Amino acid sequence: MATIFTKIISGELPAHKILEEDRFLAFLDIRPVNPGHTLVIPKQEIDYIFDLEDSLLKDLMVFAKKVSWGIRKAIPCKRIGVMVAGLEVPHTHIHLIPIVESLHELNFSRAQSVPTEELARIAQKIRAHL
Repeated sequence: MATIFTKIISGELPAHKILEEDRFLAFLDIRPVNPGHTLVIPKQEIDYIFDLEDSLLKDLMVFAKKVSWGIRKAIPCKRIGVMVAGLEVPHTHIHLIPIVESLHELNFSRAQSVPTEELARIAQKIRAHL
């Protein structure tokens, strides 16, 4: 059964896309911890990040790095936090979360729903820096 991320890749479900390449996709989390919270995924549906082939894992991280620069330019923050939990959706994904004040912001209990119009505005702002 296809994951929610596979459905986003195929266009069955909408997403606020940040950057897309042949093997990877970055899009805004619909329940962000902080504005600009982005998910980075390989298009290949592989559940566990450490099951990725070495070259795919390396390239995924390089893609995430590229996306992080766009986020950092668009969203005022100290750093971009990187989290990989991988339990919510059985499809490898990396969370890129702008950190404004402290490490305590990397807490998923802080996630909140954001109107789609606001997500669209944030996505456009980040894309403009890529």
